[in-house]
Amino acid sequence: MSFDPALIVYGLIFVAVLVLVEGIYLVAFGKSISLNSRVNRRLEMLEKGTGREEVLEKLRKEMSQHMNSRQVPLYSILAKKAQLAAIAFTPSQLMMIMAGLSVVAFVGLSVGTAASTPVRIVLAIAMGVGGVFFWVNKKAKTRMSMIEEQLPDAVELMVRSLRVGHPFSSAINIVSKEVPDPLGTEMGVIADEAAYGRDVGEALKHMAERLNNQDMRFLAVAVTIQQTSGGNLAEILAGLAGVIRARFKLFRRVKAITAEAKWSGMFLSVFPLGALIMINVIQPNYYDEVQETSAFIPACLVVAAFLIVNIIVMRALVNIKV
Repeated sequence: MSFDPALIVYGLIFVAVLVLVEGIYLVAFGKSISLNSRVNRRLEMLEKGTGREEVLEKLRKEMSQHMNSRQVPLYSILAKKAQLAAIAFTPSQLMMIMAGLSVVAFVGLSVGTAASTPVRIVLAIAMGVGGVFFWVNKKAKTRMSMIEEQLPDAVELMVRSLRVGHPFSSAINIVSKEVPDPLGTEMGVIADEAAYGRDVGEALKHMAERLNNQDMRFLAVAVTIQQTSGGNLAEILAGLAGVIRARFKLFRRVKAITAEAKWSGMFLSVFPLGALIMINVIQPNYYDEVQETSAFIPACLVVAAFLIVNIIVMRALVNIKV
């Protein structure tokens, strides 16, 4: 039982797929699509001379196109993540990229490995589809984390704007200009919708449901209640900003406390596989005496089952609901 160098080739091809899809995304939409851009994407589109109504229509289409295509087979598992990540590719473009990356992976497997054609086809499809799913999932997690971090500062900026006499619609417009992506563009869409007559509370509620963000729901409810029953919106939002910031700190504290357990679980899950690879590299014939016995395969299945149970149990232990 020896270590197959083709495993390294498989890993390198998968990494190449991830790098390629990110490169295609940046080439297609430029640096403005990047979440670390200082100027949010909506403002950059407006600065290029695109009309406000056209920008609003384009952004709204991007924000809803993936969930509208969730009935497409296979794409349904990707639609929710793609919506949270605000992927600018259309669903058809994303599926074409999956197909293209599968072809690239197949070529790479044909050149770098000696696997049979059916195995290469299956692996190429898995790498193309899995690579795009992994990329979209990472984008969604990064984007939602940034929105959660930006929201308290954005609400406090609204409070300062309201206290100097600006109406709430103007406060949102200021946030859309001062806050970078991803929250800047989201607030810019709400500001544009309010300018064209949509109720601000309704727009905030729709955004909160689309992003599945509890803090955003608090903001939408606070604004809606103030619109119907009156009150000092600046004071309401000031209190809300404190609550959101306290929740965010609590989430970070829980994350820090459970970090050791998460890494311990990851280490305990990866170490046996790493040890197996190292044993096969150092001593390829280590298992030759036992691999032909009747107990070898059942023992391997039992070990694999214990590894899976370990992953599930460790995830359950650190999945603390706040």
